Amino acid sequence: MSSTPSTAHNAAGSLTKGHKKVIFASSLGTVFEWYDFFLYGSLAAIIAKQFFSGVNETTGMIFALLAFAAGFFVRPFGAAFFGSLGDRIGRKYTFLVTILIMGISTFLVGVLPNYASIG
Repeated sequence: MSSTPSTAHNAAGSLTKGHKKVIFASSLGTVFEWYDFFLYGSLAAIIAKQFFSGVNETTGMIFALLAFAAGFFVRPFGAAFFGSLGDRIGRKYTFLVTILIMGISTFLVGVLPNYASIG
């Protein structure tokens, strides 16, 4: 079996345009996901005061961090579900759906009424 120089060169480590596109899209999805976690983690103290002010400050912070932990807990299930969905209908559409779900969820947390307004 003979190989042409261009095939041998690609196999040796050169990335094709398609590979670069896949790496960029995967990295972009990871950045969006971790940015969402970063925002919540950075604002956990504020979220605790706004949404869990009916309890003492320490318990409110624990509740806010438990909500943060729930996001990490369900990640493997989301990966399994959306990974298999991506294999069936395409990763591009699955990526767009997951970004849309994360954006809508983040927006909805922003418009939730706080403890003072709902009691």
